[in-house]
Formats: sequence, C-alpha cells, structure tokens
Amino acid sequence: MRHPLHSLCPYFAMFPEDFVLKQILAYTRRGDTVFDPFCGRGTTVFESLLNGRQAAGTDINCVAACVAGAKADSPTIRAIERRLRELETDFGRRHPIALPEDEFFRACFHEKTLRQIISLRSQLKWETSKVDRFIAAVTLGCLHGESERSPSYLSNRMPRTISTKPAYSVRWWAANGYIAPERDAFEILRRIARYRLSAEQAPLRGFVKRRDARFAGRAFPKLERQVKLIVTSPPYLDTTDFAEDQWLRLWFLGGTAHPERRTNRDDRHYNTRDYWTFLSEAWAGCERLVAKGTVVVIRIGGSRFEKDELFDGLQKSLRTGFGDFRTKALTAGDTTSIKNRQTNLFRPGTSSHRFEHDFSFALT
Repeated sequence: MRHPLHSLCPYFAMFPEDFVLKQILAYTRRGDTVFDPFCGRGTTVFESLLNGRQAAGTDINCVAACVAGAKADSPTIRAIERRLRELETDFGRRHPIALPEDEFFRACFHEKTLRQIISLRSQLKWETSKVDRFIAAVTLGCLHGESERSPSYLSNRMPRTISTKPAYSVRWWAANGYIAPERDAFEILRRIARYRLSAEQAPLRGFVKRRDARFAGRAFPKLERQVKLIVTSPPYLDTTDFAEDQWLRLWFLGGTAHPERRTNRDDRHYNTRDYWTFLSEAWAGCERLVAKGTVVVIRIGGSRFEKDELFDGLQKSLRTGFGDFRTKALTAGDTTSIKNRQTNLFRPGTSSHRFEHDFSFALT
C-alpha cells in the first residue's frame, strides 16, 4: 500500500517509488546509506527510509527542499495541530491583511482564503522549524489544483503540478466564468496533515539540505565514503524551468509574485556541452560521499538525445566527476515511454510521448 506521504506535493518531473524500491533491494542492505543529489520531492530519500536505509539528499530549489525535508523528518501530528492553532489565533488577532493589487491573486483565490494564505506565508519559518516546514509543505501541495474536483485545493481551477502563467490564467478563468472557491485554509491543512501522517512512520529519519549538487559532499561531511547507492534523476536538457513552472509555490515560500526564468542557472540547460559539464561537476560534488562499489542509478531523458547519446554522455560525465574511480556500466539502459505528459494537457500539438532511460553504473 502506498504511503500517503509520497504524494504530499505533486509536481512535474518525478519518478515512482517502485523504481526506487527496485534499486534499493538490488544494491543495498538494511542500514546502508542512499543518496540523491537532485532529490526533488524526496522519493528516493523517503522510500529508502521506509525500507530501513539511511538516506539524505540535496536540491537547489526551495520547494523541493521543503517538501523532501518534510517527508524525511516529519513532526508529530500533535505538534502540527498545536502550531496550526497558534497560526489561526494569530490570524484572527491581526489587523486586516493587505491584499496584493495583482489581478492574478484576486482571481486565483477567494478573498478570505487569500488572507489566510498571506498570513501563513508571513508566519511560517519553514527553513528553521521542522513543524513549520511540514505545514508549509502541506500548503504547497494544496495551494493550487483542480478545485472543481477536490475540496482540498485552495485556488481557482489550475493544474496541481505546475503553476500556469498569471495573464493566461486570468484570461482563461474569465473566459470560462470560473470563480475562486471560498476555502478555510487552516481546516484543510489540519485534515490533510492528519491523513498524511495516518500511516506508520518510517523507522529512520533522513536529511535534506537546500544545496547545489556540486557541493553535496560539503553538505554532509559525516557521510564521507558512506553512500552505497545513488538513485537520482537530474534535470533534462531543454525540458523545463523549475522556477518558472513552480513560481506560485516559490512565491509562498518567500519568492517574487510573478514567474522568473533561470533563477538557478542549471534548471534548464540548452547547450549540450554545458549540460554534460554541469553533470560532471555535480558528480564531482558527490565524490567524497561514495566508496568503492557504490552504484549510481540515473533516470534521464530529453527529446534532443537518442539513447546511445545519453549512455555515452553519462558515462563520460561520471568518469570525469568520479575521477578517483573507474566507472563500469551495469546495464545497457531500460527504456520506458512517458505517456500522459503534462505538456500534452497545456501545450497542444506536442508529441504524444517521449522516452526515459534508466542507466546503472558501478564505481570500482
């Protein structure tokens, strides 16, 4: 049965927990350490913890760090409910909260709901408190979505995985007569938190830090030569810009009130040479964590690469990055078709499918 924390906050570009479990069972034993330098929403870290492995991860994007960190080291439901009562009481005592003048926010959220969201945004200390981080992560998961289908989403109708652009959203809502629903954010957060923590918790606690993958080794000095397995999926070449696609969630965590491109220079590479250089540098950042025999499993794709190009590029980048080790390919790569892609829904005319490939290498 799937653990409810796995779907804490869905977003574009993520692999299923079954994929991680397969690698864990094949290459590690209980107590071994698993690492993910591009941890995203934390699937590798959390699935490893559920199966008795030590786990850690890094991600440069704060949405990923918040969500993955909340799953890796979650607080008790009692602590969450106590903090939500404090936040709700504080909201009730505060003077009227100023609403943004931006047309998007007034169309995206009901006035009452927007005031609650703004209050939460200003009060949650998600970077220093694991209780606040968990509440922030739950909020990110329900901040926007198909509100016509579920009473748990706070926004007007939007996709649950990406934040559509403000001007487009306002036009689309107006053209279809869609009105933002009135939702009680505090009550929704309580209900979702209870559900997410209703299953048995992982036997171990993990660590997630907001870091560039190039500095992963520095972020976890205690894990030097301890990592037995890396399971990861780096950003694909010329596929998506995380900061642009996740701009509304980034705003909630303290970012700007509009989309920004290339907030992190490696979110979307366009040049092939720069892309492989970036991956080489990322592997080099992990080198001090691995030992002889460590296995590196990588899921990767991209419309501009054929499978053999990806294999060659990965192998060269691994040899460069893990310069103190020899790199041995364990598989020729398993290929899967990506169906029901996000771009099919919001960018008509795109290809109906793409392919992803899973490559495994041993450091010897």
